[in-house]
Amino acid sequence: MDISDQRLTVWQGEVPIFETTVSTGKPGHRTLPGTFRVYHKYEQTRMTGPDYDTPDVPWTMYYSGDFAIHGAYWHNNFGTPVSHGCVNVRVPEARAIFEWADVGTEVVVHE
Repeated sequence: MDISDQRLTVWQGEVPIFETTVSTGKPGHRTLPGTFRVYHKYEQTRMTGPDYDTPDVPWTMYYSGDFAIHGAYWHNNFGTPVSHGCVNVRVPEARAIFEWADVGTEVVVHE
C-alpha cells in the first residue's frame, strides 16, 4: 500500500496480481506506515469513533489495532485521503482482496 499514491497492490510472492486506487487517512487521521499482518477478518462490522458511527462496513481486515483495509460504500472519492486512518477500497474490490487474503497475510504500508 502506498499512501503517497493512494494505491494498493496485492502481491503473490514477487508478482503483482491486483492493483487499485484507495483512500487513506485524511489530515489529522494518519494511516499508520509499517509492516503488519492481518489479524482479524469480518465480512461485515460496525466501526465507531468520536465523530463517526458506520454500520455494516463490508469486507474488513484489521491489520494493526483499529487500522483496517475495508470496503467503503459511503463515498466514491478513491484516490483522495478521506478516511479516519483505515484503507478504504471500493466494495467489490474489497471483497476480492478479503477472499484472497488469509489471517496472517502481510500488509506493508509505505508513505
